[in-house]
Amino acid sequence: MKVVIVGGVAGGATAAARLRRLDEQAEILLFERGEYISFANCGLPYYIGGEITEKSNLTLQTPESFNNRFYVDVRVLNEAISIDVQKKTVLIKDLTSDKTYEESYDKLVLSPGAAPILPNIKGLDSSRVFTLRNIPDTMNIKRYIETRHPRSAIVVGGGYIGVEMAENLKSAGLDVTIVELSDHLIAPLDFDMAADVHRYIKEKGIRLELNNGVTAVRETDTGLIVSLQNGERNADMLILSVGVRPDTAIAKDAGINVNDRGSIAVDRHMQTNIPDIYAVGDAIQVRYYITKELSFIPLAGPANKQGRIAADNICGIMSEYEGTQGS
Repeated sequence: MKVVIVGGVAGGATAAARLRRLDEQAEILLFERGEYISFANCGLPYYIGGEITEKSNLTLQTPESFNNRFYVDVRVLNEAISIDVQKKTVLIKDLTSDKTYEESYDKLVLSPGAAPILPNIKGLDSSRVFTLRNIPDTMNIKRYIETRHPRSAIVVGGGYIGVEMAENLKSAGLDVTIVELSDHLIAPLDFDMAADVHRYIKEKGIRLELNNGVTAVRETDTGLIVSLQNGERNADMLILSVGVRPDTAIAKDAGINVNDRGSIAVDRHMQTNIPDIYAVGDAIQVRYYITKELSFIPLAGPANKQGRIAADNICGIMSEYEGTQGS
């Protein structure tokens, strides 16, 4: 059996490891368009803030260590371009040589993750504006702080990553403001619970701009002028953290069912509507455990579970995913 896995972070790497534990003979190929696999997204802000001091602590496995431990053919800087569901092949582009080649599969696991949402706001192409989704993003922000010595930062978006970034930028010595369009931080929380988060953030010396959105960003010789719905603020850098969207164009183009948001539709076995193709992680729609409604909850914990369940089913173990709590 030959299994091809697209995406090597939480869901994809977990699926590969579980597959090897269940089947010693399977041929397993793991393609990752980035340079790193199996890294901890949740730790990225804490490297910027200095709480995590070693870059190596951000990665649970390297391609070499993963291959040595699990005998998985890991190919980083190799991007899946398209899927031919009739021929059961994936077109791969080697990003180091720009050459493309086809790879066949018996089973395919899609774990392409999600990409940062970039709102249609003028000025976001400034070199002082950053997003945080992977290790290269982290190093860009860290390098900017160490070389340009900014004194102030605005974080746009008060979700998980936005709040963590604000706290860590403060720890790095910056004057920090969070700008959030809603009336409270951490959208999944009710307002009364979020009020405790607001208190904690203010105790850290971080300013909050709630019920306020960014309308434009203008770069000057000395920094940024950020236009809000209510007033203007100056800053030396801006972190954009307004959410993510499923990165699923390759699935949609192949005829795999996706919902209106772009999330891949899967059943409780993590299987798509196309035979022998599974999907896991931030790219899929999940059923919210409490209300049973379909939802989008991009978290690493559920992705790990989904990766194991996909591997189980590929190997004939009828595991089922019970839903995501989002806690």
